[in-house]
Amino acid sequence: MPHRSMQSVLRLCLLMAAVRLRGLHSRASLMRLGVCYYPEHWDPALWPRDAARMAELGLSIVRIGEFSWSRIEPARGAYDWEWLDLAIETLAGAGLDIMLGTPTATPPKWMIDAHPDMLAWDKEGRPRRFGSRRHYCFSSEAYREECSRIVMQMASRYGAHPSVTSWQTDNEYGCHDTVRSYSPAALAAFRLWLRKRYGEIAALNDAWGTVFWSQVYSSFEEVDLPNLTVTEPNPAHVLDFYRFSSDQVISFNRMQTDILRKHAPSCDVYHNFMGFFTDFDHFQLSNDIDVAGWDSYPLGFLDVGPYALDDKQRYMRQGHPDFAAFHHDLYRACGRGRFAVLEQQPGPVNWAHHNPAPLNGMVRLWTHEAAAHGAELTSYFRWRQAPFAQEQWHAGLLRSDDAPAAAYEEVEKAHKELKSLENEGPTKKTATHADIAMVFSYETQWMSEIQPQGARWNYLGLFYEWYAAARRFGCNIDILAPGAALQKYSVVLTPSLFHISDSAMRAYGETDAALVFGPRCGSKTEAMQTPSNLAPGPLQSLLPVRVMHSESFPEAHKESGRYSGEAVYGRIWLDRLETELAPIATTDDGAGLLFRQERRWLFAAWPDSAFLTRVLGDVFSEAGLDAAILPEGVRKRSNGDCVWTLNYNAAPAALSDMEKDLGGKVLLGNAEQLAPAGLLVRKKQ
Repeated sequence: MPHRSMQSVLRLCLLMAAVRLRGLHSRASLMRLGVCYYPEHWDPALWPRDAARMAELGLSIVRIGEFSWSRIEPARGAYDWEWLDLAIETLAGAGLDIMLGTPTATPPKWMIDAHPDMLAWDKEGRPRRFGSRRHYCFSSEAYREECSRIVMQMASRYGAHPSVTSWQTDNEYGCHDTVRSYSPAALAAFRLWLRKRYGEIAALNDAWGTVFWSQVYSSFEEVDLPNLTVTEPNPAHVLDFYRFSSDQVISFNRMQTDILRKHAPSCDVYHNFMGFFTDFDHFQLSNDIDVAGWDSYPLGFLDVGPYALDDKQRYMRQGHPDFAAFHHDLYRACGRGRFAVLEQQPGPVNWAHHNPAPLNGMVRLWTHEAAAHGAELTSYFRWRQAPFAQEQWHAGLLRSDDAPAAAYEEVEKAHKELKSLENEGPTKKTATHADIAMVFSYETQWMSEIQPQGARWNYLGLFYEWYAAARRFGCNIDILAPGAALQKYSVVLTPSLFHISDSAMRAYGETDAALVFGPRCGSKTEAMQTPSNLAPGPLQSLLPVRVMHSESFPEAHKESGRYSGEAVYGRIWLDRLETELAPIATTDDGAGLLFRQERRWLFAAWPDSAFLTRVLGDVFSEAGLDAAILPEGVRKRSNGDCVWTLNYNAAPAALSDMEKDLGGKVLLGNAEQLAPAGLLVRKKQ
C-alpha cells in the first residue's frame, strides 16, 4: 500500500476492525444487498460520494475488479496497485465489504501479442480475436501460467485485507460460446484427456463404436477434434469432447481457487454462473467454490429464450414467473445450500433482441424472490450506467449523469423491508426444506444436443416445463444432481435422464418418495450407446417396461389420448413400450402415454402442460402434499417461518380462497389482493 504515517495506519486498522464487525453482523441477516462497481471507469473524486451513497441506500458489499487487468498491469510485470488500493480503502471507509474479482476474463492486449496461441478457435477453425472479452482458450498452458501469476499477485496483496471479505473467480465462464475451443492447444489437451480416460486406444474404439464408418484409430495422436467433418461426427466422440471441455473449465477454476485458499483462507470464493447455460457441469465446478452465484436478467432471457409468444407479451416487463426461481433452486443445489445473485438486472439491458424496462416494482419483487429462496446476497448490476463502450445501454442504479435511475428507490424499499422481516421471519441464509426434488443432469443436456432425434426435442426445455408446472402448486422445490440422496423428499421428478448411473439407481432405490419419470430415461449408456436390454436400461429394475421404438413429431402433431376419463395430449416425443403393465393414459390407437406401478410413474410421451399438471396434481395429492394450483402469474415460496406470495402479472391478482384461509401474521402486503408486481409476506401460523 502507499506509504502512510504510523498514526494513519493505526487509524486505518481500527476502522477496518470496525468494518469487519459490521460486516459480520450484516452477514447474519436474511439477505445482504450489494452492487457491481467499476471504479476504474470513474474519476477518483467520485469514489467517496459513491461509497457513501451505496451505504445510505442499504448496500453492504461491493463487487469490483473482474475486468481490470489492463489497469492493474498495463505492461507485463509493471503493476499499478495505487488506484485499486485507494478504491478499496475508499469503499471500506464507508463501511462496505468488498468482493474482489480475479481479472482473467479480459486479458490485456500486450498478452495476446505475446501469446497469440492463447486465443480460442471457433467451430469453423477461426481464431477468436481481441477487442471484446473472454478471448482465451481454457486449454492454453501459457495463459494458465499468466492467470496463475496475476491471481497470485492479487491474492497475496489483498488476501488478508479486512474489508476484502470474498472473491469471485473470473466472470461468467463460457459466456459468448467460449467453453468449447477448437484450437491446437485444445486438440493437444483433448488427446491427453482421452489417454487418461481410456488408457488404451482399443478401449476408446470400443466405447465410441469406431468400427462404424471405418473410424478406427491406431493411437490417441490420430484423434482430431469433432468439427469440420463432412457430416455429423461420431456422437460418442462429441460427448467426450463436451466432457473434456467441461473438465477444462473446472480445472481452470480450481487453479484459481487453490491460490485464493492459500492467500485468503478466511474469505468465501464465488463464481457467477449464467441463466439457461449448460456447456459445463456446474455441480462439479461448485465443489471448488463456497457460494454459487449467478447473474439474473429476467427480461433479457424472456426476450431471447424459447418462450411462447403469449408468454413473451404477458411477461414482457416482469420476466417469466419461473425463470429466477429455477436458477435460484439449481444454483442453491450447486452451492450445497449457499447461493447468491451476483448481477441483478435493475433496468433495460443492452444485449437482447428487444430491451424493455421492468414494470414498476419488479426489481423489488426479484429481490424478494431471491430472499425467499435463501439467497445470501443480491448484487445489482451496476452502480452507474456507463456512457461509453459496449454497455452504454445497460441501465444501472444511477443514470450516467449521476441521478438515481428507476430502480434506486425500489432497492431502498427492498432493503428496509428485508430488515423489517429479520425481526419476524427467517434469520438463516438457507431455504426451508422442500418436499419435491427434481433431478437435473448436464450430461443429459449434452447428449440431447448431440442426438436430439427430433428438431423440437430440448432437454432443458422439458425440464423447465416440469419445474414450472410443479411450481404452480406453491411447493418448495430442490433441484439435485443425479445420485444425490432422495430419502427426505415426498416426490422426486425426473423429466428425463439419458444415462442412469449406478449412484443414481441407488438413490432411486433407497427412497420411499413417489418417483415420476419422463421420456427417454435410461436410453443411453455412459458411452452414449443403446443399453443391451434397451431403454430404460437399469430403470427396468423399478418399472417392468422396454422401449421397442421411439417417434419424434413436428410441431403441428399431437398424440391425443385419455387420462382419468378426460382428453390429454402428448407431443414432440413418444416411446412405444413393451410391458405387462396396463397404461393409465392411452393414445387413441391404444399406445401407452403414462404407466404406473405403485409409487412409480413413467411418461412415455412429452406431456403437454395440461396433461402434466393433471398428473402432478394426482401425484402430489397421493403424497400428502398441501398443494393447490395458484392463480395465473402468481407464485409462492417459503423460507423459515415466512411465506412469500408474488405477483408476476402487470395487473392486480386476487388471492384464491385457499390462499386467504392460510392465515398467519401479515408482515408485508395485502392478504386480499396483490398489486401489479406486488407481494405478500406472511408468518406461518
